[in-house]
Amino acid sequence: METHPALGIDYGTARIGIAATDDCGILAHPVESIDVCRIDPVARIVRLVELLRIRTLVLGLPMRLDGTEGSACVRVRAFGMKLQTALPELPLVYVDEFLTTATAQEKLHAAGRKARDFRPIIDQAAAVEILNQWMENERSRSF
Repeated sequence: METHPALGIDYGTARIGIAATDDCGILAHPVESIDVCRIDPVARIVRLVELLRIRTLVLGLPMRLDGTEGSACVRVRAFGMKLQTALPELPLVYVDEFLTTATAQEKLHAAGRKARDFRPIIDQAAAVEILNQWMENERSRSF
């Protein structure tokens, strides 16, 4: 089954970062940040799935340092259930998002971005990191 392009989702209660892979699963790129107070995130993701011809949803799961799931994971899984209801034909994969935001911040800083400029794009950059982690895991399984 073809898994690309895939949509990476960095769930947050205020904003949801969205990224996508290319058709071959080589690169991930930022798409947008969804302001959940202004836009229904599930409806917007359904539309992005149509526009980008998405074949897999990859949702970041904020595991605790000890590897257990806390209340943040409960919220993410509840959101995942809404996505599965709206898009039952697509596989939904959860990826431990540990350090994805920190990695995204480091990369933005290395690219010359100031910390105050991160806010509008940090969620998208974290979604890119979630997809990169998933793609790395997929590649290691194929060898």
